[in-house]
Amino acid sequence: MIILCLNCGSSSVKFRFYDWIKKQTLATGIVERIDLPDSKLIFEVIGKDKKEVKKPCPNHYEAIKLIKDILVDPQSGVIKDLSKVTAVGHRVVHGGERFSRSVIITDEVLNTFRELIELAPLHNPANILGIEAARELIPDVTHIAVMDTAWHQTIPKHVYMYALPYEWYEKYGIRRYGFHGTSLLYVSRRAAVLLGKDPFECKLVICHIGNGVSLNAVKYGISYDTSMGFTPLEGLIMGTRPGDHDVAADFYVMGKEKYSLEEMYSILNKKSGILGITGQCFDRRDVEKMAEKGDERAKLAIDMESYRIKKYIGAYAAAVGGIDAVIFTAGAGEKSSIIRAKVLNGLEFMGIKYDKIKNNLALTKNAESDISAEDSKVKVFVIPTDEERVFVEDVVALYEESINAKIRYVYRFQLPGYRNSIRDEAFEKECKKNPELKNIIAKIPDVN
Repeated sequence: MIILCLNCGSSSVKFRFYDWIKKQTLATGIVERIDLPDSKLIFEVIGKDKKEVKKPCPNHYEAIKLIKDILVDPQSGVIKDLSKVTAVGHRVVHGGERFSRSVIITDEVLNTFRELIELAPLHNPANILGIEAARELIPDVTHIAVMDTAWHQTIPKHVYMYALPYEWYEKYGIRRYGFHGTSLLYVSRRAAVLLGKDPFECKLVICHIGNGVSLNAVKYGISYDTSMGFTPLEGLIMGTRPGDHDVAADFYVMGKEKYSLEEMYSILNKKSGILGITGQCFDRRDVEKMAEKGDERAKLAIDMESYRIKKYIGAYAAAVGGIDAVIFTAGAGEKSSIIRAKVLNGLEFMGIKYDKIKNNLALTKNAESDISAEDSKVKVFVIPTDEERVFVEDVVALYEESINAKIRYVYRFQLPGYRNSIRDEAFEKECKKNPELKNIIAKIPDVN
């Protein structure tokens, strides 16, 4: 059983090609910086050097075609043709209240995702493009959608409801949905392994910091609260979204500038956040370079984002009654020691202390890192997310018609012995260049 998993984000497409029978990842990679001149594909196969292909990808369709071409390439690929694929798993950001678990994609299901585009305008269109492209390029196989919103279906009603006219919820389904569910599910299970605890005994705050940013309060193994809301606009400051702010400001500017509803919606989704503050870019790598050169607006953007995250960590620790660990994941969460440091500074009163040297070393996407200070009462982990692994297991379970309730489903990656062979191999190469990296590896406790 060979599975292709596609994760189409707002500016990237990640993928994994997996042989379930051999329990082996055949290939993995990402097309990043889509719609920018320097877009490229990074492609990894076990036992081979990482390959990079620079090619302009103006949209997600072209990115998926590039992935398809590299998989079947006679020199670099891993398969003769994609007819050998059994199933394709797709990330879908917003499933509304209609889907609380993964689902086989039909024309009817795809139409439902189209109806929900206005709730996730940066992501559902990309997800749909990926589904349409894959169905065209790999026909006659089962295509399965894994929803980001499904993980958050455990949030209590008093937490997910808004103090708005109740009929809005009844008529339009306006409530908190939350996103990044597959990432948060994976990271919560891996954090439990590193803590040496049953997942359903853990209380965590997970910081998913990518182009999109969300925090998740996990109470005894399930989602209890999350920063994104009805759409991904709510919550933290993001690449191009503002997060929490007074909506009266939007109406005020609409009146002054005569913006239409559509224009304002575009500004809030595509021209705000880090991009709105810096006026130039939203990629944290670029922002940090600007800050190093003395750009005051770039410095301001970093300070604003870090402060907002710090504030949410405190709120969520209170909401679940104290936490076992704070976890950083996703692009900037895994790679920006600057943002992590600014977030963690000042949280010592909560028992959260980090090791500055380990934090500066923890810039790898290939190892689970423990950056806690020795006397920290709360663990601080950097855990590379692996949404595609969740896709693989959900796809197999649904394909075999044996999926259980998501809450109690035992994923293989939540077992202490689980290893990611590609990441292990890549990390060993990193350690040869910098042996100090071994000091950041999070140890799995012996629970026997």
